[in-house]
Amino acid sequence: MSLLDTPWTQAVVALLLLLSGGVVLIAASGLWRLPDFFSRMHAPALASTLGAWIVTFASIVHFTAHAEEGGLALHVWLIIIVLSITAPVTTMVLARAALFRRRQAGDPLPPPLAGRR
Repeated sequence: MSLLDTPWTQAVVALLLLLSGGVVLIAASGLWRLPDFFSRMHAPALASTLGAWIVTFASIVHFTAHAEEGGLALHVWLIIIVLSITAPVTTMVLARAALFRRRQAGDPLPPPLAGRR
């Protein structure tokens, strides 16, 4: 047991994990309430990334508190770096696949972004 492993660090980790769960729950309500696929893409894409960052901070606090040598445990950063690179790419691929399916079905396309012509 390390000197940093106190009830305060455990409380910080617990609060960060609860905050992450709250962010993901809000994203799930966005999936439920928003009208179409293209609107629904934004809520989970942004919230899952934010939730993952919060879990990463909780992991850093936890593993730093339990480190034997007393240094910062930054190996968790590798996970969030990979996730931060792949999440936007996955979202863009899903959007392009949905646009392709709409074009193939002959359905109307979503309106263009404001300011883009």
